[in-house]
Amino acid sequence: MEKVTLTIDHIEVTVPKDYTILLAAKQAGIDIPTLCYLKEINEVADCRVCVVEVKGAKALQASCVHPVAEGMVVKTNTKKVRDARKSTVELILSNHNRECLTCVRNKNCELQAVSEELGIREIPYEGVKTEEVIDELSHSIVRDTSKCILCGRCVSMCKNVQKIGILEFVNRGFNTQVGPAFGMSMADTPCIYCGQCILACPVAALKEKDDIEKVWDAIEDPDTFVVVQTAPAVRAALGEVFDLPIGTRVTGKMIASLKRIGFDRVFDTNFAADLTIMEEGHELLNRIQNGGELPMITSCCPGWIRFCEFNYPDLLENLSTCKSPHQMMGTIVKSYFADKKEIDPKKIFIVSIMPCTSKKTESAREEMHVNGRRDVDAVLTTRELGRMIKQARIKFLELEDEKFDQDLLGEYTGAGVIFGATGGVMEAALRTVADVLEEKSLEKIEYSAVRGIEDIKEAEVTLGGKNIKVAIVHGTKSAAKLLDMVKSGEKEYHFIEIMGCSGGCVNGGGQPHVSAKTLMDIDVRVERARALYEEDEIMDYRKSYENPMIKKLYDEFLEKPNSHKAHELLHTHYTKKEKFPVTK
Repeated sequence: MEKVTLTIDHIEVTVPKDYTILLAAKQAGIDIPTLCYLKEINEVADCRVCVVEVKGAKALQASCVHPVAEGMVVKTNTKKVRDARKSTVELILSNHNRECLTCVRNKNCELQAVSEELGIREIPYEGVKTEEVIDELSHSIVRDTSKCILCGRCVSMCKNVQKIGILEFVNRGFNTQVGPAFGMSMADTPCIYCGQCILACPVAALKEKDDIEKVWDAIEDPDTFVVVQTAPAVRAALGEVFDLPIGTRVTGKMIASLKRIGFDRVFDTNFAADLTIMEEGHELLNRIQNGGELPMITSCCPGWIRFCEFNYPDLLENLSTCKSPHQMMGTIVKSYFADKKEIDPKKIFIVSIMPCTSKKTESAREEMHVNGRRDVDAVLTTRELGRMIKQARIKFLELEDEKFDQDLLGEYTGAGVIFGATGGVMEAALRTVADVLEEKSLEKIEYSAVRGIEDIKEAEVTLGGKNIKVAIVHGTKSAAKLLDMVKSGEKEYHFIEIMGCSGGCVNGGGQPHVSAKTLMDIDVRVERARALYEEDEIMDYRKSYENPMIKKLYDEFLEKPNSHKAHELLHTHYTKKEKFPVTK
């Protein structure tokens, strides 16, 4: 690769010719502030906070887009540069809701951090502010224009990465805002509530709908039996809320904190992930052996389900009929567990701790009810759990590790753990399906071909004399690309795993915020996924069907995978949705 040598703040640095000044400065250990910049997603030079002086240039240059050149001389910290950055941020703040102490992003806000670094103590440009719009009609996401800085990061994420495109710049000039067209609520659009826009936002213009008080109320009610379950990806990210390195596995401390908060039972959604594999794996076998609709496509991700309902309704029959793991856990707790423990199901309140904002909307779906009762009563994101732990004044880092409650639903396998990473559902399913078809326990249980963060992965495995073609895709833009090839006949598969977020649940929209500066160095998808594979490797059981509590559940209650009772409790259906329904 051709390289060039330039000088930045008297430091000579040699970098690839296609680098920008921002990347070159980073390589030289020089920090340039940014706001609108998001690596490979939003490199548009809108905010002008990253300006620098380039020798020979008539004006300051935006370092995030300005290419390097041989012999270039750059200064990043002159008075002219500092004054320009400060004035720019002051102008942004002049039209910003500055109630930082009550903001959910307080101390974790990129605008706040830049303002502090620039030493801004007063705003000389006070005046009229744009009209405030607070959109909180969905179950998942709240949009607050009073905090929006028009950086465009959410727009690029939604339009170019996810290919959903419900967010855009609307109006002109001073009245410009970011939101859906025609002043619509996000609840009235084909939004899939993946929450990737929340992760992209440097401030709190987009955030999850907070359900913490609902959960506190349930815990405080002496007549309510509150059960909490945690998704696998939560343990790989919760530590970041408490300043641990990205990808630190905190399973034991997470459990300990939940018990101190006061939940009556602390279970792992991984148990239900094992249950999902039993149902989904046998559903796949049935389709393959009896001429069912193929390819079968996973149904664990509610963002992907909404994307399919809006954009690929002709493939709804290809979806597995299985509910997602946390919904399965909810209905099993309110049936099997309630019966065994002689608890009135009406008094059970199920809380799911999820890495996903779309799970909030999923739990409210009409399809997620059994016998008139919701499977899951409240969903908290990883971020919300972090706030709840802090509200309880629990010293998270000092906690001794504890274990999940073990009565009836407490055991889980490594197959359940890896659900949180892209390819994990596929690998977990193959581990069980392989043994069923081969009629013996195979020693090979790690399917490396389905791991990794390539947008689309393919594999062909021979199981029981059958060639099984599978595909794994994450991110709805990539999902659309793959599905179009399937529909055209260009590709043929037996089984497809689709996750709505890039990297899978480890990078879900409910996970802790990571600054754009950190994302220049670290791929959080890789680091968090590594934590899950590490836990998988240390488990006593690594195949879902080996879980002794799963076996007991079928023996005592469900009879067998895909039984009539299993379908009644654990399976569902989905329907076509109109992108922009006509309202009267």
